[in-house]
Amino acid sequence: MVTTNFNLEDCVKEACRQAFKERGHINVLIAGRTGVSKSTLINSIFQGNFATTGQGRPVTKYTEEIKKEGIPISIFDTRGLEMADFASTLGTLREFVRERSNCIHPAQHIHVAWICIAEDSRRVEKAEEDLIKMLVGYQIPVIAVITKARSDNGFRDTVKQLLPLVSNVVRIRAISEKLDEGIVLPPMGLKELVELTMQVIPQGTKRAFVAAQKVDLEQKKSQSHLIVGSAAVSAAGIAAVPIPFAEVVAIVPIQIGMLAGISATFGLSIDRAFLNTVIGSIIIGAGERFAVRNIASNLLKLIPGLGSIAGGAISAVTAATFTTAIGEAYITALAMLFVRQNGQEPSSEEVAEAFKRECSAIK
Repeated sequence: MVTTNFNLEDCVKEACRQAFKERGHINVLIAGRTGVSKSTLINSIFQGNFATTGQGRPVTKYTEEIKKEGIPISIFDTRGLEMADFASTLGTLREFVRERSNCIHPAQHIHVAWICIAEDSRRVEKAEEDLIKMLVGYQIPVIAVITKARSDNGFRDTVKQLLPLVSNVVRIRAISEKLDEGIVLPPMGLKELVELTMQVIPQGTKRAFVAAQKVDLEQKKSQSHLIVGSAAVSAAGIAAVPIPFAEVVAIVPIQIGMLAGISATFGLSIDRAFLNTVIGSIIIGAGERFAVRNIASNLLKLIPGLGSIAGGAISAVTAATFTTAIGEAYITALAMLFVRQNGQEPSSEEVAEAFKRECSAIK
């Protein structure tokens, strides 16, 4: 049996802290005239019915910061582009953006902007041009989002011509629409917007954006695979040390940290209770199986010289393989739950049950 001479509570606490630190936070500015359906877009892209249930606070006269506990994103919702005194609105917003851009800590910067233009308006206003010019001047990537997309008729190309400073232009239909003829237009462009945003945001914000969004499961899986790979390398490094049975307990914190990181990347509202019940007990049980599998290599470590080297090499491969299997099982379980629940966060009980099923298949 595996004896855990470490404090599980402290291990889980540190795993939570590190997972949230590595996930980080992203700030997205979304601007558009009244009626362009910004709230609908936000709710369709981000977890937790964000625009409706998030907490807002004013940061300028026409800009509100929307946040929600557990979701690593701040939405800066800017209104008033149609106002007659837009020059004053733009000036206030410029001061806010300048202040953010001058912050020493990158987490305070505005990382990307979505400028929303309704397709049925068929026009680009000077206010939108001026706003984009200002944002790009502060090195903020801008994506033009054409909302309420029904019939392009060349409007996307027109937007690209009139707004040459934007990184890209994407047509969006955030929710299904039913036309008078009974024809239903399904949502479109949401995943493309996520992909385009991932291309332009800073590297340090990608995991936060992936966690916050709910439309592209592959992005969550891709970032999680990277976490598994890193954990497998760390586990192998510890197991290679030629000290018999040293790795059995030592890799458990690595695996808990790995699963905490994956949880954070999928956007789960993790805390110590979650990790203790869903992850900790499962990992300890898995560690017992790992110890049984690793007995032969640890016996080799008892032999001086080549025996300890060979034992370390075998242990390293075993630790990396086992850690990878656990991580991939967790990704599979979460992906299945998110598909089943249409992108919504599953409960801790559902996660625990699905993960146990996947782990039972690990040999």
